[in-house]
Amino acid sequence: MKPMELEGKVWKDSASSWWLVDVSFLDVMTQAKTRSEALEMIKDAVMELLKDSYPNLLGKGFKLSVCLYENGVIGLSASDDKLLFALGLKRQRLMSGSTIRDVAKRLKSKSPNAYARYERALARPSLEKYAQLLHAANPHRRPLLIA
Repeated sequence: MKPMELEGKVWKDSASSWWLVDVSFLDVMTQAKTRSEALEMIKDAVMELLKDSYPNLLGKGFKLSVCLYENGVIGLSASDDKLLFALGLKRQRLMSGSTIRDVAKRLKSKSPNAYARYERALARPSLEKYAQLLHAANPHRRPLLIA
């Protein structure tokens, strides 16, 4: 089964000649002098975010991969995509200025722990549930999944 990927972009800034990489879902951006360095830098930046949020869940075999597609589109995937998507939920919640209790209220849940299990990478949601969780975490972000 092919791993799920988070979409990002890589491009050369005409004003500075630096290569920029952005993965907006994770609210992370970096730059480097070459495109290949920029792609390595985005992996390093995401890995540091993961180490900070999930130090006890990253095994020795954990890997991040970046695939370069046409028109500067990149795909960021992980050997355990549950951690990558949990990080995305957390980053989106923080971007919106919401607490875990706020998200639970938007989900009409009486238990903040039910949502927190997803953000802590303890549960793997279905795609439909993930769309609900993402909207609750950051109601200002346009949905990734459109029905």
